[in-house]
Formats: sequence, C-alpha cells, structure tokens
Amino acid sequence: MKFTLSWLKDHLDTQASLDEIVYALTDLGLEVEEVTNPAARLGDFTIGKVLHAEKHPEADRLKVCRVATDEGEMQIICGAPNAREGITVVVAKPGVYVPGIDTTIGVGKIRGIESFGMMASEREMELSDEHDGIIELPSGEIGDRFVDWLAENDPAKVDPVIEIAITPNRPDALGVQGIARDLAARGLGVLKDRDYDPVPGDFPCPIPVTIDADTLDGCPLFTGRVIRGVRNGHSPQWLQDLLRAIGLRPISALVDITNYFTYDRNRPLHVFDADKVAGGLRVHRAAGGETLAALDEKQYTLVPGMMVISDDTGPESLAGIMGGEATGVSGDTVDVFLESAYWDHVQIAMAGRALKINSDARYRFERGVDPEFTLEGLELATRMILDICGGEPSDVVIAGKVPDHSRAYRLDAARVQSLVGMDIPESDQRQTLTRLGFRLEGNLAHVPSWRPDVQGEADLVEEVARIASLTRLEGRPLPRLTPGVPKPVMTPMQRRQQAARRTCAALGYNECVSYSFIDRASAALFGGGGDATMLENPISSEMSHMRPDLLPGLLQAAARNQARGFMDLALFEVGPAFHGGEPEQQHDMVTGLLVGRTGPKDVHGAARPVDLFDVKADAEAVLDAIGAPAKVQIRRGAPEWWHPGRHGQICLGPKKVLGVFGELHPKVLAAMGVKGPAMAFAVRPAEVPMPRNTGATRAALELRDLQAVERDFAFVVDAGVEALDLVNAAAGADKTLIESVRVFDEFIGGSLGEGKKSLAVTVRLQPVAQTLRDADIDAIGARIVEKVGKAAGGVLRG
Repeated sequence: MKFTLSWLKDHLDTQASLDEIVYALTDLGLEVEEVTNPAARLGDFTIGKVLHAEKHPEADRLKVCRVATDEGEMQIICGAPNAREGITVVVAKPGVYVPGIDTTIGVGKIRGIESFGMMASEREMELSDEHDGIIELPSGEIGDRFVDWLAENDPAKVDPVIEIAITPNRPDALGVQGIARDLAARGLGVLKDRDYDPVPGDFPCPIPVTIDADTLDGCPLFTGRVIRGVRNGHSPQWLQDLLRAIGLRPISALVDITNYFTYDRNRPLHVFDADKVAGGLRVHRAAGGETLAALDEKQYTLVPGMMVISDDTGPESLAGIMGGEATGVSGDTVDVFLESAYWDHVQIAMAGRALKINSDARYRFERGVDPEFTLEGLELATRMILDICGGEPSDVVIAGKVPDHSRAYRLDAARVQSLVGMDIPESDQRQTLTRLGFRLEGNLAHVPSWRPDVQGEADLVEEVARIASLTRLEGRPLPRLTPGVPKPVMTPMQRRQQAARRTCAALGYNECVSYSFIDRASAALFGGGGDATMLENPISSEMSHMRPDLLPGLLQAAARNQARGFMDLALFEVGPAFHGGEPEQQHDMVTGLLVGRTGPKDVHGAARPVDLFDVKADAEAVLDAIGAPAKVQIRRGAPEWWHPGRHGQICLGPKKVLGVFGELHPKVLAAMGVKGPAMAFAVRPAEVPMPRNTGATRAALELRDLQAVERDFAFVVDAGVEALDLVNAAAGADKTLIESVRVFDEFIGGSLGEGKKSLAVTVRLQPVAQTLRDADIDAIGARIVEKVGKAAGGVLRG
C-alpha cells in the first residue's frame, strides 16, 4: 500500500514529522517497507542564473555558459537547445550526485574547454520524463536550494511516498483514511471529518439493476447511477501527480477517479459506458462456458457459479474483479453508469484464483471492504465526477441491502493487564476505541463496519495495546508461586525409564522405537494374538494386534538388519506391552537384544559369540540404575519363548519377578527370520519396589574393622537340586554373620554315581562385635551343613 505524505494529510490534521509518522506506523503494526523522499536526493541542487551563453568553438550543438551560483560564476558547457542568457536554472556543482543519470558530477573538459558542473533537466532529476531541455524556473534566488523552491511552488514533486505492508486482517488500512485513523488514535493528529451530502438525481436512472436470488449471498448490495453529458478528458494535475507517485499511470478522468477512491477509501468502483449497455444490468451466477474480453485485453472463460454482471447481450463485467472491454469508457464516452457494490470476499477470492486475475479491486474485495460505505462511496465519486467531468446525475438505483455486520463485545479493562501485561487506565482504553471508530455503550464496544478482523474480547485488548504501543511493555520477573524447590516434573516411573535408557545406551545398545501394533502370528509367538488385543480398524494386516512384548519389534529390526549384512547387533527399546484391552492390562518394559558376536573377528580371539551372561550383566546394570535391591534370586520358569535351559528370572522371592534374561528359543528365532543364537533381557521397572526413604540423603556408610573369614563347603546332592536352593539354605544358617554365599564349582560323574552332583560354595563370614574364634566358626559350619541337609538333602563330600 503506497500513499504520499500530503495525501495522508488530506485526512489527518497533524504537525508530526515524516520520521515520527514512519515510526508510529511500524509501531502500530503497519510496517513501513520503504520511504521515497525526493527532497533527500535533490538536496544538493541549487538555483543559478545564466549570465552569458555563446556557441562552443568546436561543437555546433554545445554552448559555453557563464552561470551565477552561490559560489560565484561558473563555466558550464551545456547541450540543451534552450540554454540561453537570462534564464534561471537548476545547477549541479562538482560532487553532486544526479539520480536520473546515476552519475556524480566532476570537473571535466568537453572539446578542450573545461566545465564545472551541469544544468539539469527534469528527467535527470527524476521529476518527470521531460528531457527536451534544461529546467527554466520562473523565479528563484541564486544559491537557494532547489528543493525549497519546489516545496513552495510545486510541492507535489517533493512529496514523500510511504509504502507499508498490510497484513490480511487489516483491510481498513488499504485506504489512506484508515491509516490516518490509526495515527489519530495514537495521538499524532486529528482525523478530519469528511461529511458528504447526497447528490440529488435530475432524472430517473434509465438502466435498471437486479440481483438473482441465488446470488444474494455473494452480492448483498448493488448500487449505481447514470451520469450523462460527461467530458472524459485528462484528470487534474493534482490527481495525476497522486497516482504517479504511487506507481499508477493516469488514463482518463473517469478511470483516475475510480482509482483514487480505491486507494483513498478502500472503495473499488467501476464505470460502464452507458451507451454501450444494452437494457439493464443483472448480477447472476455464470452458467459456465461464457466468455468475456476484459479490460486487460485478455479473454476469459467463466466457470459455473462465478458472479458476473450482464446486460441483455451477455456478460459485461467480472463481478468485483475486472470490467469488460465492450462497455469500458474511452475519450468519446458521454454517458456513464457508475457502480458501487459489496461482494462476498470468499467468492471473489475463489473466482480470482480460478481465472488467475490480479487486480486492485480483487485485492481489496477478497480482504474485505466496508459494506456500509457502499452507497456513500457512490455519492462521493459522483460529486468528484461532476466537479471534474461535469454532467447530469440520475437517481440512484439500489438492489439488495446492506448486510448486517453488527456485533458488540464486552470491554474488560482488567484483561489488558492479564493478557498483555500493560497497565492502561480504563479511560484511556475507552478513548482509544472511540478514536478507532468503536461505539461504546456501557461496557459493550460495538465494532465498526470497516473492521471485520475484530471478532472477540481479546481483539479489543489487542487494539488498545497496539495503539498504546507494545514498546511500553516492561520485563518483570514472575513471582515465585511456591516457596522452596519446586516438585519434580517427571514421575518416579518416568525417571526410571530415563535412567534405563541412559544405561542401555552407555552399555553400547542402540535404541529402537517400533510400532505398538504387530501381526497376529508374531503376537502369538509371545503369548498374545487374542481378541482382547485385536484392533478393530488396523491400518494394515501386519499391524492387527497390540504387542504382548517388546521382543517382536526388536527381532523384526534385527532380521531387517541381517538381511542387509549387519550381523552383530545390540538393540533396546523402552515402551509398553499389552496383555488385554484395559489400561491396567499394560505395563512398561525395558528390553535388550544381542545378536552375533561381541565384536569383529580378531586374530587373538578376543571376539566371541554373545552368551546369556552378557545379557545377565546388562540386566543387572539396568536394575541397579533404576534402584533395584542388590540381593536378588535367579530362578527358572520363564515363558515358553525363552530357551528352557538357558535363561533365568531375576526375582525378589518366588512371586516377585523383576525381569528375565537368557537365550531366545530357536523356534521363535526361525519364525521371526533371525539367524543364529540371540540373547535378550526384559526388565519391568514397575516391579522394582519403591525406596522407603524418599529423601535426597544417602544412608550412613557402614565400615567393618573386623576381618572377614571365608570357608568352602562341597555338598553332594541329587542332580535335580538347583544351586539356588542350596545357597539359600546355607545363607539361612546365620543371617547376622553370613555376608554372602557363592557357588564356585560343580562336578558331575566320577565316583559320585548316577543322579548325583557336587556343588562347592564359598561362605563369607563377617563378624560384627568381635573377632570370630575357631569354635565360633566350627559352630556356624555345623549349622550350615545341617541347613543344607534339611533343605536340599546335601551331605558333605568326603
């Protein structure tokens, strides 16, 4: 959106400087993209007078001039045909930059004669395209700045042009008056009243207007009138200067007037040549297939449902987008029909995009124009046409009515503080909204028709804060809501999962994140695949069931990697497993998988196939990281997908299972497509008891100053006796003194006979009060033998 400073002052009575206005616009949300100030680039040009001019001795078209300047007489060689003695000119002395030729003037010789500057034309100073000769001023004092002379005698040529970026939610700022309203609300001036008197009609309008019933949603209101006897010549100089300043080319008085109101009031208009309109005008939906030659000299084929304005011969205008060439005005136009209508922004946008037409009218209608200004815009444009082009107006024809856009929202002065953090008195808030055009009735603020973006109470707060300036916001530390250290955000279980992830990663595992859905066959291998965990609407047949374990996803990942040549893998995953359709039938797990060898092949034999003791150590490391007790038991009895003789359950007692480790069953590996033995562990963090002491302090360190004693025992037991039973029996002989019991040897066969085996254990005794004597040690040893005999049927090996 471009406008000039003088254009802005047509609506805003202000003494603010250009810099103050530019700063305020950006601060108000109307970001200034560029300011073109002719005075800035012409400030070094001065006024001079030609005292003498004679023909250059070496060139017929050049003249050697003596020019009076503020620095005395200067010799300037000029090739302009109007260079002569006695004229007042614009001088560019050496060192002055001339924008029109992109050159800095210097001292030079032309055909052997020195020249100390130049006398400029309007094109060389980018004031116009005139280049037939140098500028001749009717008046001016020698040495005065040329821009000062322009500001007094031809201010339009030094009028700064401001270009701002308009966000889609601010269609009111697409008119200069809307921009002036924001500046007035900020306090940079007073918005000028632009009252108007309706223009009375001198005769009935000869062109009737109708809107089809199925088009009223897209065109609720259409107004117009005929003006006959107009003279469509050149528009006044002031209007041409305004349009040129914003990058528009003046065409004719009628077209220039419609362009003026498009930018001045965000009110697109259109003029038809009334003598070329056959019958009346009808606003309707296109049937599809109709063609229209538009004013941009292109032909468009209409799509069914588009809004179009037609006369008795067919389409004459693309509604709200572009007029037709057949009824366009020209220099021979005498009678015109002036149209001002309100179009639905969504339908205009859809039609414009479908036809790929970009026009000022479409740009504004698709963002929203003021519906209540439709008739007023027609009257103001009528008055300007009569003033510039003359003519005789008809009565106004109106089809439809102004749509109801009324709405009001409660103004809560305290919300500015809570939403924005600014302390603005209520009186200032009410004054701001009033200046912006809101009508206040008690605590209700009625939204003006030109602000479609205001849709709630929060928007009222935004308007108040925007006008007050968000630069007034001050950073303030938030008050501490709770004294002391805040409670941790993560739950204990989340902290356990985090610790397990870090531990697995530190052990060399790569984390996997797999789907919670697997196929029925894979789920059945791990105890699932039933109806309770079947998805009602799976995204594929391979994701039909909730996973009963994390191992299927890890094994599938391992199979994909092996198929691509990666045979040595260490993978882990943390996530839920499901044993039913209810929330309480799922539990979180930490599962690791080892496949292949511990490392690459090595000549020294350091690399070896992974075994169950690798995963046992990793499972114990994970349990230690999440706070499991150090004393646990290893038992059999894991599910069927584990190898029956190469696994162990990590337990606290016979029923409390913390996890499982071991080798996976070969049949499961074959079904999942995994080559070679695979070792895994699965830990349930939720089964680990929570610590009794929830404080941050550690327990006191207990150091023993008495020497420990170790004794070895070898027991002959039945081959089916588990070592754990024997260890538990030995440890129970004296829970105070016995610190640990550890199996260090197993022997089967030989003189023991069939069905027997020998288990050797080391018992570590740690005295507490006094050093153990031989008698004390012998007594404890006797109790150990007795306990093992009763619990496991073991006898000392001879």
